[in-house]
Amino acid sequence: MPEDLTQKVVWITGAAGGLGSALTSEFAALGWRVAATTHRPCVDISESESIWSFVMPVEDREQVLAGAARIIQRWGAIDVLVNNAGVTADGLLARTNEIDWDTVLSVNLRGAFLCAQAVLKTMMARRSGHILNISSHAAKTGAPGQSNYAAAKSGLVGLTQSLAREVGQFNIQVNAIFPGVLPTAMTRNLPSSVLDAFTRDNVLERLNDPVEVARFIAFVAGMKNISGQVLQLDSRISRWT
Repeated sequence: MPEDLTQKVVWITGAAGGLGSALTSEFAALGWRVAATTHRPCVDISESESIWSFVMPVEDREQVLAGAARIIQRWGAIDVLVNNAGVTADGLLARTNEIDWDTVLSVNLRGAFLCAQAVLKTMMARRSGHILNISSHAAKTGAPGQSNYAAAKSGLVGLTQSLAREVGQFNIQVNAIFPGVLPTAMTRNLPSSVLDAFTRDNVLERLNDPVEVARFIAFVAGMKNISGQVLQLDSRISRWT
């Protein structure tokens, strides 16, 4: 069973998206104090006594460090970091410009690096902490038109496993999640043929649900003995090559 989570502090990046909103609600419902950071100021996140939201571009080192310091100053610690911030800029590699390439790598991968680095000092001092990186099945199989996204999400897997080896001695856990294809803003404009293909790839012949994914992530966040793992949450079956 997971340990007592009451009044623990979780920092969720990309909290304005579909999965981010579900994560914020789930952790708050379990009694966590939730720092929900968003990338853009135009998005509203409902706040309660346990939810504190603010804008913080994850690819800006100074803002990330300042954001982590604000959370620690307010609540004393960051027990769990969920690196959920992500963007896409799809297109065939032959036509992908450097701006789209850099943006996707910066938000999805550099952002996770900066946020992880920002929380490690306090986690190492307390000899406790958990970092959860939201990766993607695209890291495992690739996806046409998503070379930048697949590269970033593959990088997250490498980051997860390397960092887990580095910080295990400090009792810090690091894991990656493949949440599956979710009905969020990121997939809203995909052609129905693409969504149908994703559905057929799942042996249960259905896509995943943000609420269920959030429930699983919150449960894993409270477990003590899992680290360096890639946890896939849909029903697609494929081998690493």
